[in-house]
Amino acid sequence: MSTTTELGSRGETIAAVYLSDAGLSVLDRNWRCRDGELDIVAREGAAIVFCEVKTRRATGFGHPVEAVTPAKQRRLRLLAQRWLSAHDEHAPDLRFDVVGVLVRPGVPALVTHLRGAFS
Repeated sequence: MSTTTELGSRGETIAAVYLSDAGLSVLDRNWRCRDGELDIVAREGAAIVFCEVKTRRATGFGHPVEAVTPAKQRRLRLLAQRWLSAHDEHAPDLRFDVVGVLVRPGVPALVTHLRGAFS
């Protein structure tokens, strides 16, 4: 992988497969509006799940899930409201998950899924 964009895209694909295998239905990927982008929107039962995906090659700057700062969490809450409005969804439950993907040469990717990482 030569660029950060390619790494991120690969991580999001790995995360989407992981979430699907875990029983979630992926509704949207890379949804954009004027305020930013949601990586993955999924459904699990009655809940709409907004997943932020962080991908890294190594942990020198911390584990990928550590990159979701309080400011990023605020932005994701705003984007979730925008997505719900745009899709006329009124889910009884909302959840914010973080999926960390560690991609290392020669070994399978390591996926960490934090359900309900923040509210």
